[in-house]
Amino acid sequence: MTVKEWPLLQQDELAEIVNAAYNGIVTVNREGKVVLINKAAEKILSIKRDEILGLPISQIIPNSGLPDVLRTGRPESAKIVKVGNVTVISNRSPIIREGKIVGAVGVFQDVSELYTLRRELQKEKDLNTELEAIIESSFDGIGIIDADGTLLRVNKAYRQISGLTLEDSGVGQNIRELEKKRHVYPAVGLMVFQEKKPVTIKQKIKTGKEVLITGNPVFDENGNVLKVICNIRDMTELNNLKAQAEDYRSFKERFCSELQDLRARQLAHDHIVAQSPEMHKVLELAQRVALVDSNVLITGETGVGKEIIAKIIHKTSFRTDGPFIKINCGAIPENLLESELFGYMDGAFTGARRGGKVGIFEYCNKGSVLLDEIGEMPLGLQVKLLRVIQEQEIFRIGDASPRKIDVRIIASTNKDLKKLVEAQQFRADLFYRLNVVSIEVPPLRERREDIMPLAIYFLEKFNSRYQKNRRLEPEAYHVLESYTWPGNVRELENLIERLVVVVREDVVSFREVTKLMEKEDVATGEKLLLRINDLLPLQEAREMLEKKLLRRALQQCGSTRKVARALGVTHPTILNKMHKYGLVSGRTDQDAGNRE
Repeated sequence: MTVKEWPLLQQDELAEIVNAAYNGIVTVNREGKVVLINKAAEKILSIKRDEILGLPISQIIPNSGLPDVLRTGRPESAKIVKVGNVTVISNRSPIIREGKIVGAVGVFQDVSELYTLRRELQKEKDLNTELEAIIESSFDGIGIIDADGTLLRVNKAYRQISGLTLEDSGVGQNIRELEKKRHVYPAVGLMVFQEKKPVTIKQKIKTGKEVLITGNPVFDENGNVLKVICNIRDMTELNNLKAQAEDYRSFKERFCSELQDLRARQLAHDHIVAQSPEMHKVLELAQRVALVDSNVLITGETGVGKEIIAKIIHKTSFRTDGPFIKINCGAIPENLLESELFGYMDGAFTGARRGGKVGIFEYCNKGSVLLDEIGEMPLGLQVKLLRVIQEQEIFRIGDASPRKIDVRIIASTNKDLKKLVEAQQFRADLFYRLNVVSIEVPPLRERREDIMPLAIYFLEKFNSRYQKNRRLEPEAYHVLESYTWPGNVRELENLIERLVVVVREDVVSFREVTKLMEKEDVATGEKLLLRINDLLPLQEAREMLEKKLLRRALQQCGSTRKVARALGVTHPTILNKMHKYGLVSGRTDQDAGNRE
């Protein structure tokens, strides 16, 4: 039944009532087609009455719910429906005549703003809950003061630090009154209100605790202090931590001192002589490397003491109870070197020992092997050594079954392995496997502080060995310190032994030292051309020696920078001494030589 079928009076009255309603009203007939829509509904839904009358409601508002009411005959109330960009709350009721459902009416109200406000309020509520949780979970005490000085709230940590209950904490009271009662004194909040900037003070509270209080102002848009947030931190624990840190620092210093003393005693026990900072760095690195099980490559000139460094690494490592063996890779033929390293089986080759032989790698299980002059190892053996490092297993010569080993490999060389790799005389993959940690031992000319202690050590050693009582006069030590020592520590040891054996007097003069140093040197085959025929002042003798050394270095090296590197001094030092002695790079001063 349509509206037109109703009596005219009822239709006019109904139209006036429906259009005067604030809420939107939509009515459908039993077929679900729109038969009535008021002006409020047109406005809310942004549709025109003439465009939808007679159309199915499901086509206009798919989620209106009116078809469900027609089907069930049950009313529905307070349903939230989204229609386009509008959110409405609707009540739906069936129209029943003579016991039959003849239509349905939906009455709805635009609640978009209310719905948005509800969501915003929920967000605010969630945010407040989150802030509440943050404030209460703070380890520091927090107090909030409003613009008139009233303490609005305090958190749990504040009550714990102050030892007060919520009732006694002063919440709801003015901080001016609390300050008068000495409940808080001085009141940081008042100081912040006066100065309009953050204020931090230390304060001792009634419980006896020392606290650090910081007041931070919160400003309104006009620059007025709206609130003050006070942060209270218990300094007791911080002071305890500070005391513990001081104790730890003291313990660390004592531990480092004891460790340094222990290292010094260990080095003395192993007859290690080192006074120079350069050697201290090398020894410290060696002891640190010993704590891990990485492969180590020790580099340095002949005679600098690479084997000594390898022994230190072994002795201070967890392998100290295991064997330590050194083998010179350049002094043994390839086939013999292989059998020495890997061992062989019974009958592996002609002349093989009956029962076979255990190789060095196998013998040194749980220990360390020093491969000296590793750059001389033949390429064929380098491949087998690489397998030992990668797989930790070896094959004896003539054996088809591998044998597991646990060996630390330390390699040493006086050659530049990188250049050998570039020249394809050394395998790159083996170089990188060996060079996990590199230790370079400096030559003796770069650590002159070690010359005198080493000379004294060797003097005592050979005096004991040969039952002598030789001593060097002070000037003799100056001569030793002025020499470049191309043979390094080994050359110095050789010279001291010769002094002990050859010189007849117990006190060895610098003349005797220079006389021996002029002769053919065992290690290098070089001569130091310095002759002194009579006594002369020590300073003059040193200058004569410096002059001779500079001449030789200039002749051999060709450039002053190379001379500086060879003599172990700075470039400006060389230039100054050349100017002092009247020397020119590339030639010697003949006149000065003749005067000598």
